[in-house]
This record gives sequence, structure tokens and C-alpha cells, in this order.
Amino acid sequence: MRFDELLTNDDVLDGLWDMHFDECTPIQEQTIPIVLGGRDLLACAQTGTGKTAAYLLPIINKLADGNYPLEAVNCVVMAPTRELAIQIDRQLQGFAYFMPVSGIAIYGGTDGHTYEQQRRSLKMGTDIVIATPGRLLSHINMGYLDLSRTSFFILDEADRMLDMGFYEDIMQIYSHLPKTAQILMFSATMPQKINQMASKILKNPAEIKLSVSKPAEKIEQSVFICYEPQKFEILKYLFESEPPKRVIIFASSKLKVKNLARDLKKLGLKIGEMHSDLDQITRENVMLNFKAGRLSVIVATDIISRGIDIDDIEMVINFDVPRDPEEYIHRVGRTARADRDGKAITFVSNEDFHKLAKIEKLLASTLIRNEVPAQFGETPIYNTRVKTRKHGGPGRFRRKKQKNSTPKK
Repeated sequence: MRFDELLTNDDVLDGLWDMHFDECTPIQEQTIPIVLGGRDLLACAQTGTGKTAAYLLPIINKLADGNYPLEAVNCVVMAPTRELAIQIDRQLQGFAYFMPVSGIAIYGGTDGHTYEQQRRSLKMGTDIVIATPGRLLSHINMGYLDLSRTSFFILDEADRMLDMGFYEDIMQIYSHLPKTAQILMFSATMPQKINQMASKILKNPAEIKLSVSKPAEKIEQSVFICYEPQKFEILKYLFESEPPKRVIIFASSKLKVKNLARDLKKLGLKIGEMHSDLDQITRENVMLNFKAGRLSVIVATDIISRGIDIDDIEMVINFDVPRDPEEYIHRVGRTARADRDGKAITFVSNEDFHKLAKIEKLLASTLIRNEVPAQFGETPIYNTRVKTRKHGGPGRFRRKKQKNSTPKK
């Protein structure tokens, strides 16, 4: 379906024409009529499906048609990270180029001058505010941000925001909205906590669920079945065999990212790290240096598994298996972009066999098993019926002893 079959404002359509946007993606085709109709929405769609345009375009279309307050924040878009907030803001500037629709990105890690600019823009009224939860809440608590006339409230990557501990912040922000606000929730995955939040803030929502796309066929996906202490030795072996050029390594926590980056730097590699403890300037510099080739490897949390725009990443390494199989698809989707080849290697310890089983079930295929070099010792035997004891070692499921129903004499 074409955009001119759904959208009515000529200025919006002119902007899309200049950006060479003609055909809707499936999420856009389904979402735009719902937003234009004024109904709340719960949508499950992964990154890369065009969901940002799916909510920005109909909202810009409605704002352009008028009848919204001139000195009010008419729309709030919540994003989990600064990077995503900036990316959404850039798309907004492109879509609204021919229109008097204003927007601003609000996020932390900035200096006092930037904070003051944010304060003035919010106080005067900005049509669309794209913000991370913590920073927006700080402006609300200062007393000059009024959301009582806000018409649209969007949660983008809601699952990520809940994973990052933003539930209370989001609910506090929600409490400042009028009951009439139209609310849209977008999530790449649909865990129970998303449904629980949706039941609290959405009013008779429409629901859209797009099936998760499989990774690009040009990605060579493989795993190393190993014990946790063997992971770094295998990683070092891989980099000694083939020096890394543009590689992203995903780890499960900020502490692990820091430790792994430190150990890799000792090998003489040009390493950057990305996690939420870094300020905005540092994070931007890391990405610029990576794009420019001054860094060969970035070690990161899932903060960059979505929303980064680099087309020539040659390899993704999951040092830790992601918790959700959908997150695996987001991670490995960083490589083999723009019709290039790519590799995705995942280290699977005996503690994570069940996670690998879920990934392979979602992919409907078995990932290639790489042979661990003999010098690293014995490796665990893959068995989905193995679980972990509290002390960290493998243990098999045991039958519970049946209670003796005959009383002792």
C-alpha cells in the first residue's frame, strides 16, 4: 500500500516524496489507520520494520491538520537510550521538513547549557518531545513541564525500557497525562510484564503482532559449546587466527563489558566499550571512532543491539547468550547488512543450553557447532535436559522421591 492512500496532508506527502518513501511496510500499513482513528495500540514488531515512521507519520499528519494547542507538548515519545532518542529525532526532522511541527530530543549526559535549552523548549511548548524516561521525569519534577494537554504518548521499545528498570519512571510520567491521551506501545518482544503494563495504561487497544524476521541468509551462524572459563581463551584464539577489523562483542552486564574490554586491550587490540555508565559524549566518540576504523572491536551490552546504523560490521560475537531468542536476532542483525556477508558466533556454556534451544526453535534450524581446539581441554556435552546447580556446575534433573503413604510403625 502507498502512503498517499493512508495519509491526507500534502506537506507530509511532499516530505515523504523527497525522502523517496513510497510504499508502506507491513507495520506502517497496519498502524497508520489505527493512529489516525484515535485508538490506543499495542504492537509487537522488531527493529528495522519501520515502526518509527509508523507512529510519527500519522501523528505529524494529525498535528498538521490543526486543532492542537500551540504552546503545549502535544506528543511525548519515550525511548530507552539516548542513541534511539537521537535517531527518532532525526527521522522526525526529515518527515516534518516542510511543516511547522517542532520537535526536540531530551536525554541525559549533557552539559548545563544543553539542559537549559531543553528547559526553555519544554516550557515554551514543543509539538513532539522524544525523551529517555529519567531525563524527562527530572524536567517534570522541576515544575515547568506541563503534560496536562498532551494528546499522544508513545513507548518505543517498551520491553527494553522495562529491562532497564524504567517501569516506575514511565508510570510517574503517565500519571501526568490527561485521561484522553492516545497511547501507543511498541515492543520487539512481548513478555508478561509488557502485557501487565499495557493492561494498566491502554484503553481498549488494537493489537498488532508481526512475526519476527529471521536473520539475513548471508549471516554464517555458529556456536562454541564450552565452559564459562574457556570463553575468553576461545575469543583470543579467534582473534589470533584472524585479526578483527569491525567486530561487536555482546556481554550480559556492564561489569562484564568493562572486564572483557580491559582484558582485550592487554592483547594490543583497539577496543571500545559501550554501556549505560558512559556519558553521551563518550558514547558518541566511541561510535564515531568505530565507524572511522580507529577502533576494531566494540564490547557492549544490548544498548547497541538495536538502533545503530553501521552497514559493514563483519562479525557479531555473543560472549554471553542473550536472555530472549528475539534479542539474539537483534544482535546478529547488526552484521550482513546492505547485502553483505557476515558472521555471528555465540559462546554457549553449560548454563545456557536452554537458551540455545529456544533460539534454535525460533530459527527452526540448528546452528553450526564449531570445534573447540583441543588445547582448551574438555567441553560440556550439549544436553537440553541439563540444568545448573546453585554452585554453578551442571546437574541432571532428578526424580522427586515419592512420599511413603504408609505411616511408619
